[in-house]
Amino acid sequence: MIFREIHLKGAFIIELEPAVDERGSFARTYCEEQFARHGLKSHFVQCNISYNRNKGTLRGLHYQVAPFAEAKLVICLTGSIHDVIVDLRPDSPTYCQWFAVGLNARDPRSMLYIAENLAHGFQTLDDNTEVFYQMSQFYHPEAARGFRWNDPAFNIYWPAAERILAEKDAHLPDFVR
Repeated sequence: MIFREIHLKGAFIIELEPAVDERGSFARTYCEEQFARHGLKSHFVQCNISYNRNKGTLRGLHYQVAPFAEAKLVICLTGSIHDVIVDLRPDSPTYCQWFAVGLNARDPRSMLYIAENLAHGFQTLDDNTEVFYQMSQFYHPEAARGFRWNDPAFNIYWPAAERILAEKDAHLPDFVR
């Protein structure tokens, strides 16, 4: 795996290094030793799959507050997504900055590692998209937070699409600094 830190400290694009032969390919998606060498949370306690029937499905932006802040490792298994993270760490030099990356199953070599206290959301770019998450913390509904995907405080770029949002996500508040 090749770890490429992005401008939001503690967040990485992780490129897989597949071994390819006539049967197909094989790639390691997780190695505790390699994650530890990069100072990343490497103990995951929960895994989830998000299946999204329609192109334009938007989930987020979500996070959990302390003491249940969670790191995430995200990979797109089928379809493709526009994946977005926002730095919510007040002491960070990139506080309130965002980063987006395309993840897709046609070129499944990249994952996104999301540090604690970064909000996360994505928009599907294809029908029948599946996203696999590993989290460093169990889900705690009382610690779950979110803010509006199009909050003007961030001016996040989202691909043009007819968006499909859950009622809960459609009514998330703006972020309060």
